[in-house]
Amino acid sequence: MVNADTQELNKFGDLAHRWWDLEGEFRPLHQINPLRLDWIAAQAPLTGARVLDVGCGGGILAESMALRGADVLGIDLSTKPLKVAQLHALEAGVSGLAYREVAVEALAAEQPASFDVVTCMEMLEHVPDPASVVRACAALVKPGGYVFFSTLNRNAKAFLLAIVGAEHVLGMLPKGTHEYAKFIKPSELAGFARHAALEVNGFKGLEHNPLTKRYWLSANTDVNYMMACRRPA
Repeated sequence: MVNADTQELNKFGDLAHRWWDLEGEFRPLHQINPLRLDWIAAQAPLTGARVLDVGCGGGILAESMALRGADVLGIDLSTKPLKVAQLHALEAGVSGLAYREVAVEALAAEQPASFDVVTCMEMLEHVPDPASVVRACAALVKPGGYVFFSTLNRNAKAFLLAIVGAEHVLGMLPKGTHEYAKFIKPSELAGFARHAALEVNGFKGLEHNPLTKRYWLSANTDVNYMMACRRPA
């Protein structure tokens, strides 16, 4: 059984043509991408590295890592966003970048310990079994390699800001983008990582001011957060 929700795949597939519209539904992803790219690159050298981006969607992060000199493979199970990602990379002339429609668990069985860096951003809260994804990411990274995750915390503040505020009041995201029950507490995500034999190196929060429309990184993991891990050498 594939670890995916058909409704989730269809939801993002229907919006695929808007992925690279800087004023569209994916505008927040474009705005936060430089922050998370710099955070990843500060911990894991990207130049010359073999990188896997799990749940790559339309390729925003994957393409930016390739532009930093990495050899990137982006994978997803939603067909339309992958086609958009491939077309955008072709039009932009980005090299060192490939895409595949494959489940991360299947790729882990096919290519274990093959990547220097694995990223899985804004994806865990959209799958039925996030722990399975974490295990697969751990299997795919080389000993001594780095794994990065991002997701949403599960608490009242996250519900108010990420769902009520972002989807219903401000219209930053389409209604129904997130399901509160699928949000993941940092302690839970750290547990998934440790059970997959990953070392947890730390967390970083991502905050947003809706009035100034500014995003920044902080120590506050109440809502959006990222986690850095490393597979022991």
